[in-house]
Amino acid sequence: QMVVMGITDRQSAYAEQVKETLRKHGFRAISDLRNEKISYKIREHSLQKLPYQVVVGDKEMQANTVAVRTRSGEDLGAMSLEAFTARLESEVRIEAKAQ
Repeated sequence: QMVVMGITDRQSAYAEQVKETLRKHGFRAISDLRNEKISYKIREHSLQKLPYQVVVGDKEMQANTVAVRTRSGEDLGAMSLEAFTARLESEVRIEAKAQ
């Protein structure tokens, strides 16, 4: 459902922490901690059609937030991890009602 990407190696531990939090909430999340430019990672994961890309940099790490992009390329901006998981849980409830 989503990939968590760090911009540099400094954010690796925070990216892993975010991934584990998302997994605890029942979402499928992987992390991409490769030493590649963030634009390359975003482009690569966009081609894989993952619903969400979660980007964490120094700013997000210090503020305890995540920057979120959707499959369509829309930048949802920075939000707390709690707000993001609430949004995801809301989307799951809407999907469940639609079926």
